[in-house]
Amino acid sequence: MTQLNVRRLVLDVDKALRAPSLLEIAASIHKCRGVQACNVTVTEVDIETVGTNITIEGTGMDYDEILRAIETTGAVVHSLDQLVTGDRIVEDIARVR
Repeated sequence: MTQLNVRRLVLDVDKALRAPSLLEIAASIHKCRGVQACNVTVTEVDIETVGTNITIEGTGMDYDEILRAIETTGAVVHSLDQLVTGDRIVEDIARVR
């Protein structure tokens, strides 16, 4: 399989209400190869969990390494919602239907 130059990942991630902290998750992600920036946004809070969207940008990032880094903190990745690869970042253009 051809090695992809992963430039952006958008992940749906849940964590327990008390731990890990958003800072712990971000710090774990930043240790991964190729990561240049990370945005952790809280999308939902309930009695026991916090839902987040995490956007990660960089060059030559390893999805499996990032997944392991997040899971090591105790958070859970539910889905990969966006993947951008190549020499540059291509923005999604919403289609009108």
